Amino acid sequence: MEVTHFGEKLAHHSGITQLMDDLNEGLRNRDAIMLGGGNPAAIPEMLEYFKTLSQSMLDDGSLVHSMANYDGPQGKSTLLNALAELLNKTYGWQLSSKNIMLTNGSQSAFFYLFNLLAGRYSDGSHKKILLPLAPEYIGYGDAGINDDIFVSYRPDVELLDNRQFKYHVDFSRLTIDDSIGAICASRPTNPTGNVLTDSEIQQLDKLARDNNIPLIIDNAYGTPFPDIIFEEVAPFWNDNTILCSSLSKLGLPGVRCGIVIANESVIQAMSNINGIVSLSPNSVGPAMALAMIERGDLLRLSKDVVRPFYQRKSQRTLEIVLDTINDDRVRVHKPEGAIFLWLWFKDLPISTQTLYQRLKARGVLVVPGEYFFIGVESKDWPHARQCIRMNYVQDDDTMQRGIEVIGEEVVRAYQEG
Repeated sequence: MEVTHFGEKLAHHSGITQLMDDLNEGLRNRDAIMLGGGNPAAIPEMLEYFKTLSQSMLDDGSLVHSMANYDGPQGKSTLLNALAELLNKTYGWQLSSKNIMLTNGSQSAFFYLFNLLAGRYSDGSHKKILLPLAPEYIGYGDAGINDDIFVSYRPDVELLDNRQFKYHVDFSRLTIDDSIGAICASRPTNPTGNVLTDSEIQQLDKLARDNNIPLIIDNAYGTPFPDIIFEEVAPFWNDNTILCSSLSKLGLPGVRCGIVIANESVIQAMSNINGIVSLSPNSVGPAMALAMIERGDLLRLSKDVVRPFYQRKSQRTLEIVLDTINDDRVRVHKPEGAIFLWLWFKDLPISTQTLYQRLKARGVLVVPGEYFFIGVESKDWPHARQCIRMNYVQDDDTMQRGIEVIGEEVVRAYQEG
């Protein structure tokens, strides 16, 4: 079949496609140890809450009403109003419903944003998205209609005690000129669990403002919801910031609800794209989110249930990794948020693509690190071929078994190549 450039760019197999294929395959195979995908944990308290909430909404008719009617391209207006009021009251932001819109998941939001701000412009120029810190989210990599729309830089790597390390933005490397259309960073960072400090965010905001470009913050795991963030940092937004959140990591990935908070011109443009591509966003997730806000539960559950669950899981999994793989060449990025551990196998003699295949053959699914170094020149940087992303949402016994297999294959690689 002959296809257009658009088809050639987006119809090929990609890293994010592999990740989701593995996730689906693992769900069908009960023996697979699923340490790869980004599916949130089945937190018992949250599942029970969603069950009770859904039943209540069925009883009062609001759930069926949401399924039986279109919302506008901007999304459910009652949720937009309620969310603006909540964030204004909690953080002193100056939002109205005109500053918020909904998409069918945050992946859709980033597809819209990247192609709105990067690629070929009508004056013939070509602009890029600056990712100030590599590695970054795998789902960005193939989201551009045009080729070559990302540029990224290696981080400073701080070695910590207890075989841990942490990435920092190396501001001395960042170059911003007329070829940059926006800055984008996830906070916490997927895949590493790194959290950009308040100082780093403020410096990125200043760079964006000084160059008259927006700062995009991917807040899929961040504060104020779902609040899977273990460092004391301040929620950040201003009229030059595009803040992207989601209901997925609260425990509702299936409702596909992304939330974009930005200035009115960005929201209007995004809503227009939404109308063309999707007519309107999904209505079920927004109806549930509205009910959670009305009950005073959205921020409460994030703080009191979701964050503590993941913080305990991350620390326990870190302990299992360090106890099971007793090798000084194996380090773990300090877990500061999100639902992953990022493992670094220094001097690994094989690529993590090869390691991924060996682990998959033994029923353990992870994500090879090469996919996450988007837009950075990594050919001469061995580190980019020595890391894997591993989620930690499974029960402790499953995590133990999976990590034991990882350890065995890493030892084999060190010994035999």
